[in-house]
Amino acid sequence: MVQDTVNTYEQSAIDFLKATDCQFSVKYVKTGKYFPDDKEDRDIYSITLKRGGRYYTFQFGQSIFHSGKYKGHKHLCLNQFGKLIFSENEYKAIKNKPGGSYTIQQAEIKPNKDFEEPTAYSVLSCLTKYDPGTFEDFCSEFGYDEDSKKAEKTYKAVKEEYVRLCGLFTDAEMEQLQEIN
Repeated sequence: MVQDTVNTYEQSAIDFLKATDCQFSVKYVKTGKYFPDDKEDRDIYSITLKRGGRYYTFQFGQSIFHSGKYKGHKHLCLNQFGKLIFSENEYKAIKNKPGGSYTIQQAEIKPNKDFEEPTAYSVLSCLTKYDPGTFEDFCSEFGYDEDSKKAEKTYKAVKEEYVRLCGLFTDAEMEQLQEIN
């Protein structure tokens, strides 16, 4: 039953793109931190919405759950007691450092059965479809502190996204886009 619901939502995004003659493309960029507060890496993609001669390209951070074609570490660095102390990249940074006893052991890498590239629905449902108004309105609506530089940066990004989408779609189409959530 849940799968049918997901398919219905995805179909609404596909139908919107078709009705507006908008091309949707996804290109993998890298795996890393996307949000400033991210604790884990996620896959980051470049998304392009193209309609006629107009387009909007932006980065999209996939959910951590759906990120990574493979899970696990290629190598693990262990100290002399067999305790994991850092990842392969951290090992490379200090491998020439004198002192200490370190070993590298292979670890199993498994395909991530939950891996997915972003879909039309996962992207369109996350876009800013309403005018965020003034900075003060935005802070009040989403609980941000008006004295926060982080809030101001977020507001500017949200406002820019909204303006860019309004450049691609008519008011009536923006109302249709609002239905994809």
